[in-house]
Amino acid sequence: MNDRVSNQPTLAADAWWLRPCKRPDAERQAQARARQAQLTKPPGSLGVLEDLAVTLSGLQHSPTPKVDRVWISVFAADHGVAAEGVSAFPQAVTGEMLRNFAGGGAAIAVLARALDASLDVVNLGTVNDPGAVAGVHRAVIAASTRNFCEGSAMSDAQLRAALGAGAASVRAALDAGAQLFIGGEMGIANTTSAAALASALLRRSPSELTGAGTGLDAGGIAHKIAVIERALALHAPADSDWERLRRLGGFEIAGLSGAYVAAAQAGLPVLVDGFIASVAALAAQRLNPGCGDWLLYAHRSHERGHAAVLEALRARPLLDLGMRLGEASGAAMAVPLLRLACALHNGMATFAQAGVSESAAQQA
Repeated sequence: MNDRVSNQPTLAADAWWLRPCKRPDAERQAQARARQAQLTKPPGSLGVLEDLAVTLSGLQHSPTPKVDRVWISVFAADHGVAAEGVSAFPQAVTGEMLRNFAGGGAAIAVLARALDASLDVVNLGTVNDPGAVAGVHRAVIAASTRNFCEGSAMSDAQLRAALGAGAASVRAALDAGAQLFIGGEMGIANTTSAAALASALLRRSPSELTGAGTGLDAGGIAHKIAVIERALALHAPADSDWERLRRLGGFEIAGLSGAYVAAAQAGLPVLVDGFIASVAALAAQRLNPGCGDWLLYAHRSHERGHAAVLEALRARPLLDLGMRLGEASGAAMAVPLLRLACALHNGMATFAQAGVSESAAQQA
């Protein structure tokens, strides 16, 4: 196992994800909002960009928020439920995509280069294991989760290992001086896992939350819903959110959840990607509600269930581009907005500095 996760707590030793998360700096946020009111523009005229700057000021405890150093971790893992025929692509694609990520050919690799962001690729377990690949961290838990139509997707130890892998990526991000953490995922059948987990956590019908994933037609979606309904019936006795994540989640979904909690505990802002990443955020907040303050939401995915999950999270996504790729691609697209929000906040002149009449600007 990769040395980044080998020092994780033993099964009974430490439920680290329950530790308190840091709190945003309310005084810094108030100062940032006061500065926004003094900048040479009508009040509120920059809309969400003003709110982003104020939020980041509080999260970074800084009067000059920045997201110059961005860390992107993509967690890859396979799912046993793929045996039920819920994806338009074969399971071998997960392992093959690891090479594509590392080789720079995947969408997120292109976007990371364009953003000058660090790209961290983590193999949590693939059926088509590519072995050692330069640029891929091996943190293999198992070849895949178990088919959750037949039993629990993960054991307790496996869930803890997946959470720990996410925390390890956050530590690497902090060591690199990251100012923003983004998590992505790759895994054939992971929209099935995400939809099942969201259905269990939100107590909503899978027909409301299950979409096309890799490109299923109407018949494929109907079959996928039926598979999830079977799984929900099997795991109905699950009496805690931990159990729901263990029984229905995936290694990469749990890895994202662990990363979100660890980032909040360390005081590192997070930009959440699409449907699967948002379900992981929902699971993370169920494990540790304090992490919610640290999560910003990048975009509204075209995947059917994302709107309902965002609503449950009370999230206001920044973009709606009809995307549903995953990999953290939607979050990467939103990074320039955060950077521009910071640039405006830090670089605009105040009325006093510019010698502009504030009353005239307010009337504009």
